[in-house]
Amino acid sequence: MAKKAQATKKSAEQAVSISRLKLNQLFFESLLIIQGFLGIFVIISLFTYSSQDPGWNSQTFSNPLVGEEFGVSNAVGSWGAYLSDFLFTIVGYMAYLVPYWLLWPLVRHFIFFRRPIQFSQIYSGLIGIRILGWSLFLISTSTLLSIFIEPGRSFLPEDTGGLVGSAVSSYTLEPLSFIGSSLLFTCLGLLGLTLSLEISWTTLIIKAQEYLIDFGGEFGEKSADFLAKIREKQRLRQDKIDRQQRVLEEVKKREKIKAPEVIEAKEKIETSNRVQQEKQEELFEYKEAVNPPKLSLLDKKTEELSNETSEHSLRQLGNLVISKLSEYGINDVTVESIQPGPVVIRLELKLPTGLKVNQISNIHKDLARSLAKTSVRIVEVIEGRDTIGVEVPREDRQPVLLSEVLSSTEYDDSKSPLTVALGKDISGSAVVAELSSMPHLLVAGTTGSGKSVAINSMLVSILFKASPEQVRLILIDPKMLELSVYEDIPHLLCPVITDMKEASSGLRWCVNEMERRYKLMAQLGVRNLNGYNKKVSEAIKSGTPIKDPLWKKEEDEQLETEAPNLENLPNIILAVDELADLMMQGGKTAEQLIARIAQKARAAGISMILATQRPSVDVITGLIKANISARIAFQVASKMDSRVILDQGGAEQLLGKGDMLYLAAGTSIPERIHGAFVGDDEVKRVAEDWRQRGKAIYIDEVTQEEGAVIGMPGIPSGGDPNEDGEADELYDEAVLFVTQSRRASISAVQRRLRVGYNRAARLIETMEAAGVVSPMATNGNREVLVVPPPED
Repeated sequence: MAKKAQATKKSAEQAVSISRLKLNQLFFESLLIIQGFLGIFVIISLFTYSSQDPGWNSQTFSNPLVGEEFGVSNAVGSWGAYLSDFLFTIVGYMAYLVPYWLLWPLVRHFIFFRRPIQFSQIYSGLIGIRILGWSLFLISTSTLLSIFIEPGRSFLPEDTGGLVGSAVSSYTLEPLSFIGSSLLFTCLGLLGLTLSLEISWTTLIIKAQEYLIDFGGEFGEKSADFLAKIREKQRLRQDKIDRQQRVLEEVKKREKIKAPEVIEAKEKIETSNRVQQEKQEELFEYKEAVNPPKLSLLDKKTEELSNETSEHSLRQLGNLVISKLSEYGINDVTVESIQPGPVVIRLELKLPTGLKVNQISNIHKDLARSLAKTSVRIVEVIEGRDTIGVEVPREDRQPVLLSEVLSSTEYDDSKSPLTVALGKDISGSAVVAELSSMPHLLVAGTTGSGKSVAINSMLVSILFKASPEQVRLILIDPKMLELSVYEDIPHLLCPVITDMKEASSGLRWCVNEMERRYKLMAQLGVRNLNGYNKKVSEAIKSGTPIKDPLWKKEEDEQLETEAPNLENLPNIILAVDELADLMMQGGKTAEQLIARIAQKARAAGISMILATQRPSVDVITGLIKANISARIAFQVASKMDSRVILDQGGAEQLLGKGDMLYLAAGTSIPERIHGAFVGDDEVKRVAEDWRQRGKAIYIDEVTQEEGAVIGMPGIPSGGDPNEDGEADELYDEAVLFVTQSRRASISAVQRRLRVGYNRAARLIETMEAAGVVSPMATNGNREVLVVPPPED
């Protein structure tokens, strides 16, 4: 019983304690609200104070208790006007500290707002001491204001320190003077601030010392690093000067060695007459389809960069190369000539008897490192010379624009409509080629090496030379980005092909067209397309056009219907932006079609430009390489990739950004060319110019399966061999996977069976036709309609 009574008493005491705590909490929060209100009220009244408002020192009378106001501008009314006037009168400018003192407990409250709040946590310490500190700080600062600021220079009703500052300063200035009074009240102000805010000046000084030490140490480290870098740069500069001096001294010792011949760089390409003619105003009006586009559609150089390099620096480079070769044990090598170009400088070296070229080729990476260059290319054979070439990149690379090459006499003098602009050689001369003499071109290089820009340069140069009656284009663009700008120009035979199924149909159409042209040329007794067009044109001029010997009358046509007259046939260019995608989806069929065109299409006037960024043997197969002898290699990753394209190394040493090796048909020595750059805006302007001249006339059979070759040896008939989904050897396995997993997804079938996207889509479509899966819903999903087959 005693224990029970004791427990009851203890619980009652706890309840009383809790109720007192809650009461204390309510009282404390109420006090905070009141103080917060007073603080905000005082702030508003002080900041909206006006000397014209009624107040204790104003002649305008207003009773704040009654609330009668006569033109009060204070934001909180006459009460605020009287309150602000009173505070400014008593303590002057220090009245602004009063609301801070009122709001300080509220600020401390938010510091502890995550825990239960006790009265002592906010009003910690002796309240009397804190009030004394605030009062001492307020009186001291008011007195200092009265001492330092003369009366009459403020908007206040009394002194700047108020009545308090004025009274205290009047008693202390005479016995203590100005300096003594200032020191005294500064000390008292700091004392009051310490008591009111519980500030530890020792802690502040220690923190300031730590910060200054950290800042000084960091500043010292950075200064030391900066000075070390300056000394290192000075040392490297001095080492470079010493090396150059040693090289010069070694060169001077070789008195028997003659100075190399420095070939002057070609400063500017010789401009053709076409450029001058375009500058003159046209006196007569011609048909737009006759005149080629103007070269003004292309961008010109904004500023002329000098291609000239001082003879002294060129000779110094030659001496440096000789010196570096001697460091690797290759001596008695002389520099025969130095040829500066827009991108590289070629040095022709004469090797001593018995020295093999591969001894220099094997150290090309070490030589590049010694010369502080990204790459150095060794030309093992220079046609017609007994020297080798060392091509060193220039420090100031010159841009090569397509407008320069198209303005050259080399391009203008070429009469072939299949003239393509390649760029400039190492001497700075314009390089053009006739696609009809290749007649097919293989282009390869890594991403960003300039492959797509080169294709655009070739196509634009053809558009500047040939009309739609002379050249027609079939463009295959798997990326759907590079060649889409040529859409709807009159040169196109069909829209730009992005679907690889249509690309295979386009290849088959080219084979059909090639066979048809050969039959026509055989009937007319000519050997090539130029002979055919010449004979047809002469017949038309003489008034006796030639009838189509291959025309066959349809059953529903009338008996008197005559065969159509033959017309001139245009050259056809088939351009593929990414051969790898075509080979991956077209497979052996695409390879055989490409090989067939490459073998026979030259006389029929059909040319191909095949480009790829993956120069591997599964893309550039032996069958394709054997039939395409003209090739362009841009920068590649390895020597093996260069051999796949050119059957020799060298492309891995190129500089990128249009730097290429061009292997012409019938040669085995590639020529280094710096590709001409043409921007997207330039291509768009040229294409738009042709679109304004006429509309594209498409041939639907180019992309239709009806154009497939039937019964032709080596070419499968019809479309894709896997067109029938149920005939696919993986169809049953695909049905089993879909019915068991209940996932009718093309991507799931593609990953499961490890097939291409088109084949997986064809299998799903076949299942839909067979009723295995439902048609695609609005959300893109399909439902599996059948149960999985029973297990054996």
